[in-house]
Amino acid sequence: MKIPLFIFTAFVILFSVAAYSQGNRQLDNKSFMLKGEVVDGETNMPIAKVNVEILGGQYTTTNLSGRFAISAKIGDELIIKSDDFVTVYYAVTKNDFITVRVEKAKEEIESSVAKGTNLKSQAGFKVYLDSARFFLKKDAQKSIEYVTRALEPGRDKTISQKENSQAFETLGDINLFWKQPDLAIDNYKRSLQNTPNSDVSIKLAKAFAENKNYQESTTTLQNLIKQTLSAHQKVEVYESLGDTYKATGNAIKSVFNYQMALDIAKESKIKPKITNLNSKIGEAYAQSGALNEAEEYFDNSLKLAKKENKQRAVSEKNKVADFYNQNREYDKEIQLREETLEELNAMGKAAKVEDEALTPQRQNYKIANAFVAQEKYEQAIPYLEKSIAEADKNEDLVVQKDAVRKLSEIYRDIGEFDKATESYQRYVEVVDELYVKKEQEISQAARFNREITQKQNRIISLENERKLNESRYKLAFENQELVERNATIQKWVIISLVLIVLLLIFAAYTQYKNVKQQKFANNLLALKSLRSQMNPHFIFNALNSVNSFIAVNDERAANKYLTDFSLLMRSVLENSEEDFIPLEKEIELLQLYVKLEHFRFKDKFNYKFSVDETINLNEFVIPPMLLQPYVENAVWHGLRYKEEKGLLEINFKKIDAKTVKIIIQDDGIGRTKSKEFKTENQKKQKSKGMGNTQKRIAILNEMYKDKVDVTVANVFENSEGTRVELILKKD
Repeated sequence: MKIPLFIFTAFVILFSVAAYSQGNRQLDNKSFMLKGEVVDGETNMPIAKVNVEILGGQYTTTNLSGRFAISAKIGDELIIKSDDFVTVYYAVTKNDFITVRVEKAKEEIESSVAKGTNLKSQAGFKVYLDSARFFLKKDAQKSIEYVTRALEPGRDKTISQKENSQAFETLGDINLFWKQPDLAIDNYKRSLQNTPNSDVSIKLAKAFAENKNYQESTTTLQNLIKQTLSAHQKVEVYESLGDTYKATGNAIKSVFNYQMALDIAKESKIKPKITNLNSKIGEAYAQSGALNEAEEYFDNSLKLAKKENKQRAVSEKNKVADFYNQNREYDKEIQLREETLEELNAMGKAAKVEDEALTPQRQNYKIANAFVAQEKYEQAIPYLEKSIAEADKNEDLVVQKDAVRKLSEIYRDIGEFDKATESYQRYVEVVDELYVKKEQEISQAARFNREITQKQNRIISLENERKLNESRYKLAFENQELVERNATIQKWVIISLVLIVLLLIFAAYTQYKNVKQQKFANNLLALKSLRSQMNPHFIFNALNSVNSFIAVNDERAANKYLTDFSLLMRSVLENSEEDFIPLEKEIELLQLYVKLEHFRFKDKFNYKFSVDETINLNEFVIPPMLLQPYVENAVWHGLRYKEEKGLLEINFKKIDAKTVKIIIQDDGIGRTKSKEFKTENQKKQKSKGMGNTQKRIAILNEMYKDKVDVTVANVFENSEGTRVELILKKD
C-alpha cells in the first residue's frame, strides 16, 4: 500500500502546483496601466520626452515631470530609448509604480573624453562604445577608433555575443551616416549574426536602400512585418517600405505603406512621425501626378510642423515650396520661401541646418528662379545678388556658381550686355575655383574611404583573432579533459585486471553482442517489411490518380501521367532493396513525385524546391521514399481542400557539416480541419503511409542513434498550414 499512497500524494502535489501556476498565468496575462518615471541615475532629475515602448505593444513618451503611463502585462519588457542615454530594458514583474534610472548622458561622455579620463579603468567596453556613439556625427575616424578599442582583447576582458553585436551595429551606424552603405550592410549583417535584433534589421534594410539594393531592402522589411514588433518599429518598417517603393518609382505601393505607417503612428500617438508621413505621402502623390491629393497632405504636414518647432516648420515649408514650384504655383512658392528666409534669419546661429536646401543663399536663389519663370527679371535680380553674397560668405561655391550664371543670363535677356559679360567672367572664375575644390574633395574622400576601410579591416582582424583565441581555449580545455579522462580509465583498468573479472566481462560482452546482433537483424527484417508495405501503398495512390484522369476522358493527361509515373516507379523499384540511398537520389524521386501530384492538382497548388548549394548531397544518405508520405499528406489532406491556390515549399538547408534540415511546408487547411473532412471510415483507419514512415524512423533511430529527427507543427496561429522539419544527420 505504500507505493500507491506515494503516487497519490505526488499526483496531488503536482496537480496543486499546476493549478497554482495556471492561476498565476491567468493573472500575468491580464493587462494593467503601468505607471512610472525616468530619472537621471546620478542627479535623480526627471527626463522628459523619453520614448517608452513595449515590444509588440504600446508606445508613449514621458511628460515634463519624466512620468509615463502605459498598458502592460506581467512579463512584458519595457524599452526606454533616447539619444541622450544608453537604451534601457526593464522587465515588468509587478503592478507597482516604477522608477527607471538611466546612465550618464553624452555630454558627460564628452567631458570624460576631453579630460583624458582613463576610460578602460572606468567601464571598459560600454564607455568606449558610448564614446563612439558620441563622435559618430562629428568625427568618423575617432568614432571607429573607439569601437576598435572596445573590441580589443585584454587580459581580464571578454566580449559577449551581445556586446559584439552592439559594436558592429555602432560601426554600421557610422558607415551609414558617412554615406558608406556597402560597409554598413556588412557590419549590420555581422551584428545580426551575433544577436538577432529587429532595430538592426530595419537599419540593414535602410542600408540596402541607400546602396540601391532595393529588392534586398524590400525582402528584409517584408520579413520584419511577420515578426513581433513595437508600434514604433512597425511605423519604421512601413515608412522604409514606402521610401523604397518611392525610390523605385512605384507611387501606389509607396502611398499604401506610408498610409499604413501613418495609421499606426496616429493610433500610438507618435507625433513626429505623423508630420513626416503626411509630408512623404504628399511627395508620393506629387510623384504620381495626383496634385490635389498631394496638396492636401502637404497642408496637413505644414500645420503639424508648425506645432512642433521652428526648425521642423522651416524644413516642411521648403518641401511644400518645392511642390508649388513643380506645380508652377510660383506666387505660393515665393511666399513660403520668404517666410522661410525670415524664420532662418530669426533663428540665426541657433538654427541647426543639416539640409543644404535650408540656407539663405539657396532660398534666395530659388525665389529668383520663381521670378524668372514668370519673366519678372527685375524682381529676380536682387534675390540673386543676395544669394551670391550669402554663398560667398558661407563658402558655398555651388550656389554661387548657379546664381552668378543665372544673373548673367538675366542681364543678357534684358539687354545689359556689359553686366552680363561681367557676371559671366565671374561665373568662369567661380567654376575654376569650384573645380579645384571638387578635386580636393574627391582626393580627401578617397583618402577618407581608404582610412575607414583600413580601420574596418583592423576591426574584422580583431574579431577573427578573438574567435581564434576562443577556439584555442576550447581545444586546450577539451584536450585537458581528455587527458584526465584517459588517466582515470587507465587507473581503473589496471585495478580491474583480474582474470575472473575479465572472464565475466567477456562472457557478458559475448551475450550482449549476440542480443544486439539479433535485435539488429530483427530491425532489418522490420524495415524490409515496412518497405514492402510502402511500395504497394504508393502504387495504389498513384494508380488512383491515373484512374481519375481516365474517368474524365483525359487520355492525353493520363498518358503523360503514366509516362512520368513509370519513371518514378522504375526508380522506386531500383531502390526498394536498399536501406539507404544518397540524398541526391531522394531529392530526384521527390521532385518527380511532386511533379506528378502537381500535374493532377495544378489548380490547387504551386510548389517550390530549394536546395542549399553548400550541401554535398552525396555525403548524406537517407532511407528511400522517406519524405514522400509527408509531401503526399500535405497535398491530399492540406492543399487539396483549400479554396484558393496554395503553396508547397520543400527546402534543404545545411545546419553544419554533419547535419541537414529538411522542411516540408504547406499553407493548406491544416491538420485540424483536414480531420473534419474525413469520412467515418477514414477516421477509424490511420494513414498507412504516415504510420509506416513513423515506424521506419523509430527503427532507424534505434539502429543508428538518432539519425533522423521529425517535428510537425502548424504554420499559422489559426491552425492552418503544416510544417514538417526533418533533421538528417551524417554517419
